[in-house]
Amino acid sequence: MAELDALEDPRAREVNERHGDDHGVNLSKLRGIAKRLKTQQELARQLWQTENTAARLLAILICRPKAFDRDELDAMLRAARTPKVHDWLVNYVVKKSPHSEELRLVWSADPDPVVASAGWALTTELVAKKLEGLDLAGLLDVIEAEMKEAPDRLQWAMNHCLAQIGIEHAELRARAIRIGERLEVLKDYPTPPNCTSPFAPIWITEIVRRRQDT
Repeated sequence: MAELDALEDPRAREVNERHGDDHGVNLSKLRGIAKRLKTQQELARQLWQTENTAARLLAILICRPKAFDRDELDAMLRAARTPKVHDWLVNYVVKKSPHSEELRLVWSADPDPVVASAGWALTTELVAKKLEGLDLAGLLDVIEAEMKEAPDRLQWAMNHCLAQIGIEHAELRARAIRIGERLEVLKDYPTPPNCTSPFAPIWITEIVRRRQDT
């Protein structure tokens, strides 16, 4: 913890706080510590219990994802309230867990929009893998009905799923684009030069074009 405190950078904290995070540690330096520590499951659990954001990010990097049981992951997700911890936990831990599908179904239906956004992130992963049996038309129905009024974190996750369906599934591409155009979610999102807009119709069209060009 002292080593993490020593990495605190006020400028990094200022930037991170704009995105809802409450730490000032440079993530490249944090990854350097994780590389030195390697996998240490018990230390990861101790770091997580501190409730310190930088410590929890480090815990995610040095843990063994398959060592957590289903209830432990559920509790961790519900305690992960800052965006970076939430995103890393889902992407680096839960996606590698044998409990990911059970948790996806539970979280997607959760009334807490932050928890529900994790369920949608896991669903988007399955869309990208083109998992057979996934009800894509049903997902589009839910997105069309609920995304416009969803809270920010949940809206972002649903929008990602919408774009992924349009990118990966040509037979649903036109409908996904129409939904995006009608709802106009993230249409005016500020996008830096040379970056792709998160507005689903633009996102879908650009990624499909790049794939066709390669």
